Formats: sequence, structure tokens, C-alpha cells
Amino acid sequence: MSHAHPELGAPPELGPDALRVVPLGGLGDIGRNMTVFEHAGRLMIVDVGVLFPEDAQPGVDLILPDFDLVRGRLDAIEAIVLTHAHEDHIGAVPYLLRERQGIPIYGSRLTLALLESKLREHRIKATTHEVVEGEVVKAGPFSLEFVAVNHSIPDALAVFIETAAGTVLHTGDFKLDQLPLDGRITDLRAFARLGERGVDLFMVDSTNAEVRGFVASERDLEPALDRVFNNARGRIVVASFASHIHRIQQIIDVAHRHHRKIAFFGRSMVRNMGVASDLGYLEIPGGILVSSEQLSELPDDEVVLICTGSQGEPMAALSRIANNDHQIKVGPGDTVVLASSLIPGNENAVSRVINGLTRLGAKVVHKGNAMVHVSGHAAAGELLYCYNIVRPRNVMPIHGEPRHLKANAELALATGVPADRIVLTLDGGVVDLVGGVAKVTGAVPCGYVYVDGVSVGDLTEASLKDRRVLGSEGFITCFVVVDSVEGKVTAGPEIQARGFVEDESAFDDVLPKIRDAVEDQLRHGNTDQYALQQVVRRVLGRWVNDQHRRRPMIVPVVVEA
Repeated sequence: MSHAHPELGAPPELGPDALRVVPLGGLGDIGRNMTVFEHAGRLMIVDVGVLFPEDAQPGVDLILPDFDLVRGRLDAIEAIVLTHAHEDHIGAVPYLLRERQGIPIYGSRLTLALLESKLREHRIKATTHEVVEGEVVKAGPFSLEFVAVNHSIPDALAVFIETAAGTVLHTGDFKLDQLPLDGRITDLRAFARLGERGVDLFMVDSTNAEVRGFVASERDLEPALDRVFNNARGRIVVASFASHIHRIQQIIDVAHRHHRKIAFFGRSMVRNMGVASDLGYLEIPGGILVSSEQLSELPDDEVVLICTGSQGEPMAALSRIANNDHQIKVGPGDTVVLASSLIPGNENAVSRVINGLTRLGAKVVHKGNAMVHVSGHAAAGELLYCYNIVRPRNVMPIHGEPRHLKANAELALATGVPADRIVLTLDGGVVDLVGGVAKVTGAVPCGYVYVDGVSVGDLTEASLKDRRVLGSEGFITCFVVVDSVEGKVTAGPEIQARGFVEDESAFDDVLPKIRDAVEDQLRHGNTDQYALQQVVRRVLGRWVNDQHRRRPMIVPVVVEA
């Protein structure tokens, strides 16, 4: 098995009989998927996604692939192919289009609709081409054939790439659900047909390669959801990915059977469900959808709130509900359902949300205690089927952390793919396909590109380390002493700032706002120090942004008297 190593140098010049594959994201972590294909001096890109930041990356909004490889060759890009509409596959498209706006983009109907909705927010007009499974299009020296695959979002596609130098079958994200909600299964007959034609390089989703057997069907969730609804006596709040249209459809169907109304919360949730409904991918029975303003008129046992925040994102609806800082309040008798998987790295954030909701008295249902989610990625048994059907000459595991890629490679090996034909590499590894053999031939620089507000790529790893201490726009501490028994602030708020303003009296206006917000939380029984610190951070941060248009690092300290 071939591996990319730090000591690898630049790749050799690409010959006319070679196809080069360079992953710029998605191999080494879950997200930021982007792969560049090069042949005959022309480029083609599959997916341009984002990675979401972790706690150790303060102030970072998004992480993009490094475009340096293509930045000097933008005119050579024949096409961008999007396999599906998840953020880790389409979220960085607006940032690449800022470099060259007219790049042709190919994708399915839903994928392009959700992308275009996103592009409107960036005020970018794209050149898009809708494709369907079975369709073949030409993009310079690349022939592209699209294959239906089943995933956790409708309209996902695999792509078969044919060039004079060889062929590639890129699965995108997929699984083999044989009874999908929309009836659209992964087209294994097309996989077999392409295998008969000859697949020189099989690029395969690795996310669930460590999971034995087969992923359960989406339909298997409905009994568990029914039980949740049967047992719920108050409001039901369901948190899901805003792109998981299949899951939202199930929630709507179960809510309808239990005579509950639904309401959407979260900007991306409202936007995506509107697009999906308009295009017919989401069926909402008449009279079941209500606005947030109408909720107060309905009994608690007649409503279902569908929102974002299943990964513990600080500003998403569910996190704010858990911090008692949202128009939606939950308490004893209410049920919260986290209807999604846990993305690696988000464990602490999700745990905080679950604990916050539990403190408020809500019952929290999640994958750990009920079957309310199934994965959208093929498990080991499904991957074995695909290897045996396609019989590829070379295999390159994609989409996963190193352990997932390694597990996928072992599956390929077990089905008879020779070890020297299995290419294990990470982001930046250069793989050349020559004469039917794929090998790592070098590496290119491939770092993280951070989006911080309107700044893209200006934040380096070194400055990110500095930000953890001081912050690039200043550093503010706010010290508050509380008495949770009396429900009062007994000392402070006391603010100190560095690198922001010289005169600390500038904060006099915000001190009573912080005190009032903290005492309001204490009166509602929220004594958790972390939650109170988040309230201080939010109130102070909003005031600083409104008054000074700055985003300093804010470190709140709340202690018990």
C-alpha cells in the first residue's frame, strides 16, 4: 500500500499519457472535500466543501480547501462536479467562484438548487448544468457519466470519469439502503457495467469502513420515532442537519400522524426546506406548517419544532435553547430529539447541549439511547459488495480520517485487490495513474484556509495560536461573581481589555446589560457556570460588535460567591 509522507517532494511533470489525482480535502478529516483531476493540461474538480472549526480554533467561521494548486491555472478548469449538496461538499464553492466566476458546475437538480440559494447570499451568479443519473457529458478531455447513489440527502451522484489515460469511479458519499424513503437506490447495475468496461481507479467513501455489516434502512427509524411521539406529553424539539431532507420528511410524517403542527427554526433549515418543498423533494401536508408567531396559540402537546444545532454549534437554535437564550423555552415534559450522527470533534459541544437541556428538565433522545438516526455512509459489508462488483484495478480510499482510510484499504485487500494497487494518501498527496497503475508520486502544499468574518486566508496557524491568548482584534475579560442561592450578581461585572480600547470606561454602558442578563438566568434556575459564561460572552460580544464593529476574543469568568 502506498502512503503520502511529509518527506515527499514535488511531483514530476505530468506526461501526456497520465491522469493526475490530487485530493485537497477530505482525506485525513471529515469535511473540506475537494479533489482535482488533471489530464492533457486541463483540470476538473469534484466537490468543493468546507470543514467546520473545533473549539481550538477560536473566531474561525469555516475552513476551506487550499486553492493554491489551481489558483494560477483557473482558466484550465473545465468543470466542477458536485456529488451532492452537503456543506462538506459544496460549502466552499462560493469562495472558489470568487477566483473565477464562470467555471461550469455540474450537479443534480436539488444539489444545484441548494447551491444557488447559497450563492445568492454571496451575490454570485454561477454557470450551472443540471445532470441526471445515466447522463454523459464532455468537459474538455474528461468524459463524465453520472450514477445514482443513495445517501442521507436526495439526488446524490457518483461520477465515472473517463480520459485517454484511464478511468476513475468516484463514489461520492453513498450507502446501499435497499428500501430508501424516496425509492432511489444506489445503482449497482451501473457499478457492474462500469466495472466490466474497466475501472482503473476506484475512489471509495471510507466514513463507515470500521463499522461491520450493513447500515440500517432509513425506514427502520419510524417505530422509534413513533415511540418518542407516543411518550411525549409536551413540546417535541427535533434537531437535525438542515440538509437531511429524508429525516425531516420522516419527522413531518410522524407529526402528521400524531396530529401535531410543525415549525422550522434556523436560517439554513428554513431556507433548505423551502427549496426542497418548492422542488417536490419534501411533502408538507396542508395546514401542518405554522409560523413561530403561531406557536404561542397552540398547546404544547400539539407542536413539533424542527431546528438546527444537532452538532452543538454555539449560535445554532438548539444551543441557544439549551442555554435558555431563545424564544423557544423547554422544560419538564418536553422532549428533544437529536436526529443526526455525531461528527468527530463535536463530542464536547454536543454533550454540553444535552446537559443544558437536561438541566432545564427536558428529556433528551439521541442515537446513544434510541434509534433516531442511521448513517448515510456504507458500512464494511456494503463496501465489500462494491469491491466485488466493480473489481477495480486500483483503489484509493477517500472521505475519512486516517483510521477510516486504512480500514477501507483492508477491505479492498480482503477482496483481492493487490496491496501495491491500494493507494493510501492524505490531503496534498499526488496520485498519478499511468498504464493502469496508480501510485503516489509526490505531494503539494495543502493547508487549512480559515474564514474569519469577511477575511479569507489571512489567519495563519501562527496567528491562530496568538488568538487563543490575545485575539487578533483585542482581548476582553469579564469577571462576574454570583450567588446562585440569592439569584444575584454580588460582584462585578468587571471588564479588562487589552489591544481594544485604552479607556475602560467605554464599557460602562454594557455593564448593567451583563448584570441583568446573568441575573435573569439565575432567576430561571440556570446556575451552570459555563452557561452563564456563554450569556456574558453573547451580551458583551453583541454590544462590542454593534458599537465598535469589532470581534475581539472575549473570555468571561463567572464564579460562585
